[in-house]
Formats: sequence, C-alpha cells, structure tokens
Amino acid sequence: MENNFKSGFVTLIGRPNVGKSTLMNKLIGQKIAITSNKPQTTRGKIQTILTTENSQIVFLDTPGIHQPRHKLGEYMVNVAEKTLKDVDIVLWLVEPEVFIGAGERYIAERLAEVKTPVILVINKMDTVKKEDLLVVIDAYSKLRKFEAIIPISAFTGDNTKSLLDKINEMLPVGPKYFSEETVTDQPERQIVAELVREQALRQLDKEIPHGIAVVLDQMVKRPDKDFYDIEVTIICEKDSHKGIIIGKQGAMLKSIGTFARREIQNLLNAKVNLQIWVKVRKDWRDSDIQLKNFGYDKKNV
Repeated sequence: MENNFKSGFVTLIGRPNVGKSTLMNKLIGQKIAITSNKPQTTRGKIQTILTTENSQIVFLDTPGIHQPRHKLGEYMVNVAEKTLKDVDIVLWLVEPEVFIGAGERYIAERLAEVKTPVILVINKMDTVKKEDLLVVIDAYSKLRKFEAIIPISAFTGDNTKSLLDKINEMLPVGPKYFSEETVTDQPERQIVAELVREQALRQLDKEIPHGIAVVLDQMVKRPDKDFYDIEVTIICEKDSHKGIIIGKQGAMLKSIGTFARREIQNLLNAKVNLQIWVKVRKDWRDSDIQLKNFGYDKKNV
C-alpha cells in the first residue's frame, strides 16, 4: 500500500430529520440508509464505506440527537453521542436557519466535550438565498470554532464534492479497513427489514410510525432462481395502530408491501415474494427485553 493512502471514520450527527441519511447515501452513491420526512427515521448506527484510489472513508450515520421520551429514545441518543469520541471527523448537519435553538445548542455542548475536529455542514442550501446563507454562517461561527463550514444540498448533491475534498484533506494516513467491494457493514437481512420500515414511515400518519419495529422472520432464495421468499412482521404498540397499518380491506398494508418490494428487488437484484404480518407488543419501546429482541440492544452501543 502506498504511504500516502488515507483512511478514517467520519460520523454524521445532528437533530432528527436534518438529512443525515440522505447525505450519506449521496456521498457513497448508493442507497443504504432509509429516509423519510419523519424525525427519528434512523435508529441505529449505520456504517458505509467509500473507497477511492487514495482513500477510504467510513461514514457513520447516527440517530438524530433529541430529548428522549422512552428507552428506545435513550438508546438512539447514546448511539449518536458515543460516536463523537470514536471517529476522526464529525460532520454536524444543520438547516439554514439563523435562529440557533435549544436542540442545536445541546449538540454544541456535547461537541465541546470532545477534541474531535468538526465540520459544520449546512444542508438544504438550495432552499435559501445566498445572502441569507451568509447570515447563517455568521451565526454559527460565533458558536464555536469549526474546521470548515460547508453549505450543501444532500438532495441535489450540490457542493458535496467540496465536502468530500475537505474530508480527504483532513483524514490521517492509514490502512484500508474494508475491502474495495464493501459498501456497508449492514447485513442484507437488516437492510431488507429497514426498507419495509421506510415505507411504513412514509405512508403512515402522525405518531404511529415511531411506535413500530420491523422484524425479518424469513428470507430464502429459491434454488437456481433469482427469486426470494421473504416474510417480515411489523410490530406496533396498540391494537388501534394495527388496524391503521393494515388499513381498510388491507389497503395500507398492501401499499406498504408494494413499494417495499420494489426497493428490496432493487437491493437484491432479484424478484421477491414479500409477505408482511402485523403484531401488537404494548409499550415495546420501554421494554429492555423487547428492545433487545428487535435489535436495539444497549450493550452494543
């Protein structure tokens, strides 16, 4: 390996729904993390790997940092905050707003406790005028010292190359942690379950999506065919939520399944027979045992 090869770990942090997963997908050029317009879409730490001729960047997408209201929320915030000390660079995503609210100030306080260099990434630059963006930059400049302040649009990809260039400039010389073919450490089965949860998030209203988990029960490839039989269970907290998820004459569940199957087929590059069940587990977000069963084990934070 050449002596000037660089590598390192870069975490994306920010309040819920600022575009962290969208940005990570854009940077690596592939959809790994699910996205929706609902806060707290990302619940665990997702690693993706971007390998070029001269560097390897391991991105960590984390849950939005927020005031937790249950044990699942505590798990999510712990995941996000623990990465701050374990990486080479922090990307702090914010929206282009001049008013710096309590949520952002809380994150600034957490960042003040670590020595990791921080790049402030102002997302959604395509939604404001240039002169307004300068006012936002000035406001955040007074909050703390940043290695760089870079406006981008995760949705359009505008200025994301400048962000990558800055990351590569800051990375230390290091080894390849993953093979060139590796794009994520997420098991395929986990991504499949998340793609179902993504469609539930996108199609269900209000608070219901926050109270669901998705468990993959079975994923079997048919012999000699590019065809998978997949069964998943959507877990919800109330009987009334179960009825809404299923919908009138099963219409909502069918819609979730149709869109999820399309995404899963793109992921697996194969045909998919997808069956979805719905079960009620009351208050599962406040149960250590249930959280562990559904993949949110605090021992793994």
